[in-house]
Amino acid sequence: MEHVQHQHPADVLVTARLALRRLSTDDAAFVLRLVNEPSWLQFIGDKHVHTLEDARQYLLKGPLAMYAQHGFGLYLVEIASSRIPIGMCGLIRRDALPDVDIGFAFLPEFWGQGYARESAVAVLDYARRTLGLPRVVAVTAIDNTRSIKLLESIGFQFAGMVRLSPGEPEIKLFSSG
Repeated sequence: MEHVQHQHPADVLVTARLALRRLSTDDAAFVLRLVNEPSWLQFIGDKHVHTLEDARQYLLKGPLAMYAQHGFGLYLVEIASSRIPIGMCGLIRRDALPDVDIGFAFLPEFWGQGYARESAVAVLDYARRTLGLPRVVAVTAIDNTRSIKLLESIGFQFAGMVRLSPGEPEIKLFSSG
């Protein structure tokens, strides 16, 4: 039986196994779970999202505001065949950084299957070809070895240490392009 890829109108990118689409407030339950995963709390930080309403506000003030302002943002990553949400990957424009950065986070049960790499490669290609960004950066916690390995495997190089805001811990900055 031939496998048909279910392209949804909301899809921004489709890869061999994944579909990346804009987040909406309907994704609040997924976001509530993802941002409270121990790995998110350890490596990205506590976003103080503890209820569905908090998750809706996080979406409105974060990704949805970024789509409106810049035309891009973090995208929901789904398994294309089943539309099961597994993580987020996309581009973030931060005041503290001179360039747009790529970000990604996945539920732990989907780690180690190449999904983060597959989505990051697609987002990087989109940043370059569609958005015309000559340089994309990435930031990670100092000890986030999995993300660092992934970034290096797709061509990012360590560029120094940065602080996203005063009083925050220093984090690693990587650059591509």
